[in-house]
Amino acid sequence: MSLFERVKRRFARAPEPVRAAVDAAGDPDERILAWGALERDEGWLVATSRGLRSVDPDAQGSDVGLLRWHEVGHAKWTTGPAGGGYLLVTPLAEVEPGVQARQPVRRYAVTEAGDLPAVLRRRVDETVVASQRSPLPGGRGVLLVARRIPGQPVREWSVVFDDDTHRTDPVAREAARQKLADLISADQPG
Repeated sequence: MSLFERVKRRFARAPEPVRAAVDAAGDPDERILAWGALERDEGWLVATSRGLRSVDPDAQGSDVGLLRWHEVGHAKWTTGPAGGGYLLVTPLAEVEPGVQARQPVRRYAVTEAGDLPAVLRRRVDETVVASQRSPLPGGRGVLLVARRIPGQPVREWSVVFDDDTHRTDPVAREAARQKLADLISADQPG
């Protein structure tokens, strides 16, 4: 994409169905930051100030699901031909207080990505305050993460097990709980 095309796209308005879907979400403070057209006219992938939205071309202004930035565990962009590529997003879901589990990876084939990959990376990175990988007994491990959650004054710590099957192991759970408790107590202002 030429410099002229990048500048033109940066100042272009999002397609009408994208604007209508974001407006229908009902949050007057939500802003569209970047968007990319999905392959085979499947709609758009939209980065907003609140999170990542997939907008169906037939949505006609109906509300679409939102994956908030702090719920993105991992995202990987692979560049493809002519400004497009593939985005793999691993959402996180809270399965119990302080414990998040990886959800199935969502794959998006984007024909025109524009600033979408850069905005996605920046927004997800901005939510992560601290991240520490820690070993557990038996060669297992967890990721201990502190994230900024919009509307909350303090950061939120959580545990993500490397392998979700280890969440049911009492020894691994207790070790992860203790590691998390130690980090939270160290994080408290003294």
